[in-house]
Amino acid sequence: MTTTGAVHSWDLATAVDGPGTRFTLFLNGCPLRCLYCENPDTWHMRDGHRMTVAEVVAQVAKYRRFISVAGGGFTVSGGEPLLQPAFVAELFHEVKGMGLHTALDTSGFLGDRATDQLLDATDLVLLDIKSWDPQTYRRVTGGEVAPTLRFARRLSDRGNRMWIRFVLVPGLTDAWDNVEGIASFVSALQTVERVEVLPFHKLGEPKYAKLGMKFPLADVPAPEPELVERVRGQFAQHGALVY
Repeated sequence: MTTTGAVHSWDLATAVDGPGTRFTLFLNGCPLRCLYCENPDTWHMRDGHRMTVAEVVAQVAKYRRFISVAGGGFTVSGGEPLLQPAFVAELFHEVKGMGLHTALDTSGFLGDRATDQLLDATDLVLLDIKSWDPQTYRRVTGGEVAPTLRFARRLSDRGNRMWIRFVLVPGLTDAWDNVEGIASFVSALQTVERVEVLPFHKLGEPKYAKLGMKFPLADVPAPEPELVERVRGQFAQHGALVY
């Protein structure tokens, strides 16, 4: 049987979604509804177009030499890639056969769906830990934080390399104790290479307007530089390499 996935789009970019120049494939479908989501057009799998693994690999192959020379690789993002674990696993297997680095961009909420086969073919996990406090996590995402923390521990135990990402939203995720909880947790993981503190922005707001939706955080300002530095400092005090 030919494996297919619900694909939203793909892009070539540098300095995001992993090291070097990346071919980033965005999949449709996500179980969370993050208040600051930049891509509400990726929420539903039914809105994606079906592509086979072979069709995606053929696109990646066009840029393989350029990506390799640029020290990059192939990233699967979303939406939430782990809604389509079999598709991602097969993609990673094929792309690694081309000699490319692989990265999985995930919230970890569906981490239990990631098979060992998939993770064996994953060179780097970009793991979004959106909050530490369970009530804040539910407010931000509509989901539970426990599956993400369980997935992070599993990745650490397996030896999978991680970059941790944390979106800093004033009045929502910026509480000192909330940041301390994540920073302390991350410091106990063995394979975290860096932490990326991502200041909240509203670049996705036009997409909501196009879809006839109100952006939930339209009235929330971007964090002040002092707040960003405070939060980065908290992670750094726990030994993290912070970006």
